[in-house]
This record gives sequence, C-alpha cells and structure tokens, in this order.
Amino acid sequence: MSANPALPILDITPAAIEAAKVSKAWPFEEARKITKRFEKTGFPETVLFETGYGPSGLPHIGTFGEVARTTMVRTAFRLLTEDKVATKLICFSDDMDGMRKIPENVPDTKALEPYLHMPLTAVPNPFGGDYESFGHHNNAMLRRFLDQFGFDYEFASSTEYYKSGKFDDALMNALKNYDKIMSIMLPTLGEERQATYSPFLPISPKSGRVLYVPMKSIDAEAGTITFDDEEGEETTLSVKGGNVKLQWKPDFGMRWAALDVHFEMYGKDHAANSVIYDRICNALGGKAPEHFIYELFLDDQGQKISKSKGNGLTIDEWLTYAPTESLALYMFQKPRTAKRLFFDVIPKAVDEYFSFASAFERQDDAGKLNNPVWHIHSGNLPQIDMPVPFSMLLNLVSASNASNRDVLWGFISRYAPGVTAETHPKLDELADFAIRYFNDFVKPTKQFSKPDNEERAALNDLHKVFETLAEDADGAIIQDAVLSVGRKYARYHDPKKTAPDGSPAVTGEWFNALYRILLGQERGPRFGSFAALYGVKETANLIASALDGSLYAEHN
Repeated sequence: MSANPALPILDITPAAIEAAKVSKAWPFEEARKITKRFEKTGFPETVLFETGYGPSGLPHIGTFGEVARTTMVRTAFRLLTEDKVATKLICFSDDMDGMRKIPENVPDTKALEPYLHMPLTAVPNPFGGDYESFGHHNNAMLRRFLDQFGFDYEFASSTEYYKSGKFDDALMNALKNYDKIMSIMLPTLGEERQATYSPFLPISPKSGRVLYVPMKSIDAEAGTITFDDEEGEETTLSVKGGNVKLQWKPDFGMRWAALDVHFEMYGKDHAANSVIYDRICNALGGKAPEHFIYELFLDDQGQKISKSKGNGLTIDEWLTYAPTESLALYMFQKPRTAKRLFFDVIPKAVDEYFSFASAFERQDDAGKLNNPVWHIHSGNLPQIDMPVPFSMLLNLVSASNASNRDVLWGFISRYAPGVTAETHPKLDELADFAIRYFNDFVKPTKQFSKPDNEERAALNDLHKVFETLAEDADGAIIQDAVLSVGRKYARYHDPKKTAPDGSPAVTGEWFNALYRILLGQERGPRFGSFAALYGVKETANLIASALDGSLYAEHN
C-alpha cells in the first residue's frame, strides 16, 4: 500500500527499482542522496521537501520550475523507496520580508512608496481586488498556477508561521544561540556592516516597518531583544508572536531546523550562501537538508529574469503558445546549465516533448526512467500520437496563410487519412498554438529572398520535378526528388561526403535556400515531409510564385 495515496500511482516493479538505483537522470541522482541520508537512522515518519518563494513580485516561470523540479525528485524518491515512505512538499512564501524596493511591473509604483520596508503582507495590494495585501495577492497567484498544474503541495506563509507562534520555539532557540549565529555571520560581512548587524529584525511597533538596527542587548531567558527604534527610543520586544523576523540568511537555516527539511533546491544566486544556511541550521541543532543548486534562467538579452523587473516569460505567456508538457520538459532538461527563457525556445521544447513521448513505450525500464516524460508524468504517460511536428505546423501556417485551424486540418487530413480533431485532440490543440505563435513571432520577422540566377535555375528544375510527382507521393520520395535537383549544382555539393549511390552529397545550403525563398526563414524541418503535408500541387504553385516574383512582392 502506498504511503502517499494522494499522489499518482507508480508502476513499481523489481526491474524499475533496480533501474532507479543506477539511473543517471538527475532526479534519481538527487533522490539517492536523500535515501543515503537515512541509511543508518532509518526513515522519519515523513520526508519533507521544501521550495521557497519571495513574493516581492508576481511568480514567474522560475518559481514554477523550482516546484516542478522538486516534484520530480520527490517522485524519484518514491520509486526508490517503493513508495513506502510518506513524503510532503511545502511551498514556503517569505512574505514577511520587508519590501526593500518597489517592483517595476505594478500598476501604481508611487502609491507603494509610503510602504517601503514594511512586510509584504502589510503592503496594500496595488492590483486591487479582494486580496488584503500585496503579499497575499502574490501568494494567491502562486497557488493559482501551482494548482493549475496539479502539484501536490502544502502552502506555508512566513507571516502566518511567525505571528501564529509556529516559529516561537525556533526563535527562542536562535536567541539562545545568538553568539553562534553571529560568529557564522560576522566574518561574511564588511567592517561597517559588522558594527550594526543583528540576525533579528524587529517589526517597529510605531511604523510597522522591518528595522535593520543593532541590538543593545538580548535576554535569552526572557526571550526579548532591546534596540533603539527609528526615533532613537530604546525599545524591548519579545521575539515571539511575529514581533520580529530573522534576516534572510539566518531565516533559511532556522526554517530548515524548525521544520526538519530534508531536501531543498535553489538557484545559483544562493550558491555562495549555501554553506551559511547549513552552518546556521546545524548550530540550531538541526541537520542541513540535501540541496540541489540549479542555474539561472536568462531573458532574451542574457540577463537574469527577475520578479520585480518582469522580464522573461510568464507562465501564461508560455501557455498561450504551447502545452504544459513542453514547459515541464524545458524545466527538466539540463538544470545545471544557464538557459535563455524566451519565446524562441518554445517550438523546440514542444517537438522534443512529443519525440520523447513517442519513444517511451519502446524503451526498457532503464530507458523509461531516463526519459524526461517519465518525470513529467510521474511514470503515468498518457497515450499520445503526434503525426505532425509543431515546427511543421508553423511552416504549414506560413505557406497556407492559415488564419484558423480548420484550414490546417484540411491539409492534415489529406496527409494523414483518418486523423481528425476528434481522434487527435492534442494535435488540434497544437494547431491552434501554431497559428498564435506564427502570427506573433514568426510572421513579423520573416524575410523572403529573391532567387539569384543559379537559384532560379535550380527552382525551375525543382518545379518541373514537382509537376511529375504523384499527388500522394510520400515525404521520402519527395525528399529524394529534391536532393536529385540539388546534386545538379556544384554550389550545393558537399566535397567531404557522397550519397549511398556514389553521387555527390548535398549540403544543407540547398534546403536553406528553399526555406529563405519559399518561406522567408533560414531553416525548417525536413523539406520532403513539409511538401507531403502541404501537398505536391500546392508546393509546385509555391515554387512558381517564387519564380514569377509574386511571393517576394507579397511579403516585401
């Protein structure tokens, strides 16, 4: 019986377990670190996974990625332990942090100026609506899209944990170990900062702001701190009940110790501080969790994406142009490599997802556990048949000037008899995505080329070939015919290679020329497959329009 009945059922077989023990997929590598952690002590009642969220701005794809990736490690752990160990994922929001700067992507930045340095859950919601604060609004946005993807998690609010007393014991413990925390923190700070640093940040009883002030004294027995407030008045506060919070580095370690967190991942921007979090956790009597440091996402300019700047892609933007699974694949792949997170990565992610999905059933247990779709679907891959790649649909939209998916289905149904929107709903969904993506990102950048004299001669030959092809010629036959034309021209010969029959091999430049002239782009999918989908007659007409200049004139 599963120790995690609310989670997807795993197909647990002896072969799958053995494959999991040696799988090189990164979630299994991380999960094995967790199982090794408990080799001598045995597993606790519940193994706790945690992710953190700073609600200083709206959640972005990086936030989603952290939860998705942690869920993948959790699933791998479940298989390794035969699903006999209870697990839990906490998504912790640091919403008691002071608003140190005003986000650039809120409706009225000036209206928030009076609330600088107040806890995010005390800052009015600039978006209006029913949420009582900026922090509450952003927390709700986080939960909304995590729920949208069906993640199993428990949401936790820093404000609620501090104010309700859930952290009271941990804060008393931190006060008793004040000197230990200071000895860890002070060597990491400059001389000026050392003179004023305190791990405890009082919440001003007068202004409600988070105060960065030195401590005049602490009383570990009474559980109080004493400091001068903004007006220079000596003030004593209990550390309990939300009167104070910890600086973010001690807060990390305190939370790990207080909740007994066993695994947490975070971005490379935390890497230098990771050892500090660990040491503080250990100083407070906890055991630092296993952690995984991933590389950062970059925008189209190569800059780190930021919640406050609002650069990079949002969840909603990605899902306007592609299915959820493609986003999950993007998160799975190479988490320790910095990756651009912009619109141009979407088509490749879509096609790679369906390529991995199509291979899944043909693979043995080891292959399946290394396949990203096992991790995306927790081993429960739905039946998927995708006869037309997304990249091909984009080219079909371009060539046919399709404005709705009914036009695309006219070509698809002829290309793949029996395939309909009803039999292939995922393909129907993809057709809609392709039209949107093409209109917003491909069409504005298309640059058609005029054929030069040699290209014109080659296109004339190609047009003649297409006029002789059968209307139902498949992609392989068409591809061979296109290659035969390219072989006539030394310009397209590859001197380093020969075709199987000994004739000259053809370079990719022949196909690049076709795409530049016929579709206004540098590259495309296999030309024979595209022509089979678009139609032999239609492709011949497209070539004719390039030869008579009407295609170029229409787009320039």
